[in-house]
Amino acid sequence: MTAYSTLIQVFGRIGVLSFGGPAAQIALMHRELVEERPWLTEQQFLRSLSFCMLLPGPEAMQLATYAGWRLRGIPGGLIAGSLFVLPGAVVIALLALLYAQYGARPETEALLLGVKACVVVIVAQALVRLSQKALKGTADYLVATLSFLAIFLLGLPFPLIIALAALWGAFRASAPVETPPEPATRKTRPATIVLWAALWLMPLPVLWLTGQNLLFDLALFFAKLAVVTFGGAYAVLAYMAQEVVETRAWLDATQMVDALGLAETTPGPLILVTQFVGQLTGHAQGGPWLALAAGGLTLWMTFVPCFLWIFAGAPYIENLLARPRLQSALAAITAAVVGVILNLSLWFALHVVFATLTPVALGPVTLDLPRPDTLRWEVLPLTALATVLLVWAKRGVPVTLALSAALGWALVNV
Repeated sequence: MTAYSTLIQVFGRIGVLSFGGPAAQIALMHRELVEERPWLTEQQFLRSLSFCMLLPGPEAMQLATYAGWRLRGIPGGLIAGSLFVLPGAVVIALLALLYAQYGARPETEALLLGVKACVVVIVAQALVRLSQKALKGTADYLVATLSFLAIFLLGLPFPLIIALAALWGAFRASAPVETPPEPATRKTRPATIVLWAALWLMPLPVLWLTGQNLLFDLALFFAKLAVVTFGGAYAVLAYMAQEVVETRAWLDATQMVDALGLAETTPGPLILVTQFVGQLTGHAQGGPWLALAAGGLTLWMTFVPCFLWIFAGAPYIENLLARPRLQSALAAITAAVVGVILNLSLWFALHVVFATLTPVALGPVTLDLPRPDTLRWEVLPLTALATVLLVWAKRGVPVTLALSAALGWALVNV
């Protein structure tokens, strides 16, 4: 049996080194857990990854939690999942406090311009990779296109788009249920589900009874986010950008773009951008102490349900993955997420490349279109540099972000 000290050492290293978004993090875990030590076989790793893709929320963090659970049960899952998140959470807390204090200074804006230009390329890369894996036929391309048009032109809510895609996928499945390749070797105790659900939702009644309106609204929103955001971290970001900026006005578009850019500079799951958003919202309405409370609350509401999903469903992976309707629904959801991430990529790129977007009515829809005279010319060489480093030179994300930030500062200040 794997010692707890070894578990802490390995997953602590993964948590500190997990830069670059979900794809890079999953590759890092594959090297650590499959190639360098016999903790998971190739098939176990792939099946567990497929299972985590079925779940709402960040698949990389859930994969780490599942690996820890296989090794040492619930304590192992807690160690692995927590160590995957905590290093990045500490960095995000510091970055959010610094951003709230110094984000409007010209030097900071220049550095962030380089970071955001790099993130444009990172998100585009993620979109291309997901498209290659998810879009396998005409029906998938149609679902992705309709998903993009639904959110870009009509502004339909992300959960509705995902629900419609899931129904379509389930309807198209016609194969009978297969016999699971092997029975569950462990069972989930009902008390485990009740305990983790109670822990997750505990802040809601406490905040409501004590009249903490802002914190209650944040907790309720991020609890809902944890349930409806299927499709990985970038899908979560697409929904959150839509809600936080357009519906709730907690942040403006520039702050949301900066939040995503800074989240890419930290280790750990990209979904830590939720902590940044919560912390900035708290700072705007109550200063640093409310900011830290809001950031901690956001972390709780975002990541505790990940433990719930894994501890409740992990023993039944084989059974779940043997159901064709579920597989077909997941495939349709993944195709829809491609369209949603395309919308996120376009929204993010426009806000980075142009200083001002103007609402323009086009028949029954209103689009935010860029003003050509507000083009940020500095972004073009920065994006070109990031493309060369990431795509052709195959440099890592931390190196590329650092060079892009330095060049951004130089272009603006020299």
